[in-house]
Amino acid sequence: MKMITAIIKPFKLDEVKEALDKVGALGMTVTEVKGYGRQKGHTEHYRGAEYQVSFIPKVKLEIVVNDDIATKVVEAIKTTAHTGNVGDGKIFIFSLEEVVRIRTGESGQSAV
Repeated sequence: MKMITAIIKPFKLDEVKEALDKVGALGMTVTEVKGYGRQKGHTEHYRGAEYQVSFIPKVKLEIVVNDDIATKVVEAIKTTAHTGNVGDGKIFIFSLEEVVRIRTGESGQSAV
């Protein structure tokens, strides 16, 4: 099993969700986060005043999938979240040791 964590631009969330549904990802956890990478934030103007925005709003997706569809899930996120601009995000892939469904006590792939 794999845990796939993706940091993407918020306006891409619905599009990415639809793509993940098509490749068979059964669920995900979504968290609104803030951060920065190479772009180091940006400068904005409000009512004539200039200020630095250090942390950019992003969305963090966490998806647990069986190994057989992990590559498809990563490709779906990569293709759908891509804008070609700085700050498109990152995808992290982790091997997952165990999953337990709290309601039934099932574990392993059947708990995904």
